[in-house]
Amino acid sequence: MSLIVQKFGGTSVGDIDRILRAAQKTKAEIERGNQVAVVVSAMSGVTNQLVEYCDAITANHDSREYDSVVASGEQVTAGLFALALQAHGIKARSWLGWQVPILTDMQHGRARIVDIPTEELNVSIANGEVPIIAGFQGRTEDWRVTTLGRGGSDTSAVALAAALRAERCDIYTDVDGVYTTDPRVVSRARKIPRIAFEEMLEMASVGAKVLQVRSVTMAMRHRVHVQVLSTFADEIGSDLPGTLIVDEDEIMEKALVSGLAFSRDDAKVTLEGIHNAPGLAAAIFRPLSDAGIIVDMIVQDVATGNDAITNMTFTVGKRDLAQTIRIFEKAKSDKTVDYRAMYSENDIVKISAIGVGMKTHSGVALKMFEVLAEKGINIEVISTSEIKVSVLIKDEYTELALRALHTAYGLDAEEKIDAAQA
Repeated sequence: MSLIVQKFGGTSVGDIDRILRAAQKTKAEIERGNQVAVVVSAMSGVTNQLVEYCDAITANHDSREYDSVVASGEQVTAGLFALALQAHGIKARSWLGWQVPILTDMQHGRARIVDIPTEELNVSIANGEVPIIAGFQGRTEDWRVTTLGRGGSDTSAVALAAALRAERCDIYTDVDGVYTTDPRVVSRARKIPRIAFEEMLEMASVGAKVLQVRSVTMAMRHRVHVQVLSTFADEIGSDLPGTLIVDEDEIMEKALVSGLAFSRDDAKVTLEGIHNAPGLAAAIFRPLSDAGIIVDMIVQDVATGNDAITNMTFTVGKRDLAQTIRIFEKAKSDKTVDYRAMYSENDIVKISAIGVGMKTHSGVALKMFEVLAEKGINIEVISTSEIKVSVLIKDEYTELALRALHTAYGLDAEEKIDAAQA
């Protein structure tokens, strides 16, 4: 008998009918002979409403009380899910984060999990009970409720799977797996049966919305097999037709490029006419770090000689662009960073080709450059890692670039031939 952790996101438990449907997935897993623990998110829209309530009281709220309010959405779902299983004759009990307990640090609103003692959960499971655990939340040592921030329920599920030594963590969502790229943009995108932790981490970090980076990082660290499934797809027999995220060594044939990800969340900033001197990069990026602004792609023009002038281009999140501009306007005024002009753009997209096969093969970047050149698309910034090549281009070329690259890297699904035409 294997232990499976199932996680159902907000769309999967968006209303009573969907909760009942999700409970059927749990019932089916039990009927396969497995033990199950379930992690649930708040019903879709509930957390946003709770946040609005807090903001309506005061914008400068106490983060501890804020967490107490926004964590309540998962409590409702956990109780309803337990009732749904009980209606099927299945023993079930809801658990809040503090009851497990899921112990966290004291960073309210973005807490990190420190430890999960599992003695009580193990007793519950051994007694034939299905624990329904409220995701996204935990508690501090002094018994204050905390929330885990964006992607918190996925992180809760993976952490619990690791602590319980589960065979697998199944993440149920509104998509039926991880695709080679967004099928809404590229119609010939295909589902990936297996993908390495590293690949999924890179895809999540550069725009793929299936899983959050924190949950993938935790799965990779603890070697927890994660499967992405659709709550709304019918299962046949014992087959679970999703995408399994595993260690690289568990993939028989490693694709040169496994998928393409894209993000419209970035903005580009260029500081032009900077005196090149030791400590230049530190002077530029220190105030951004102090402000908690994450910098991604960085390019500095080549400059020679002691009095050389250089330009620095980098990307930040669009939501941080206004603050970034203010920081450098102040830096110029204070003469802590001296530059001739500053330019910014937010009509850009970052496109990334990802694959563990890049570790042992060359030519991926060259192919990307050639394909984009053939389509008349100018590359503004380039960055690479061991298994990723990213380029920054104008947003208007997103669909053209993705479709051309998807075909060039051999990722297109085969066209289905109508039986009447065969």
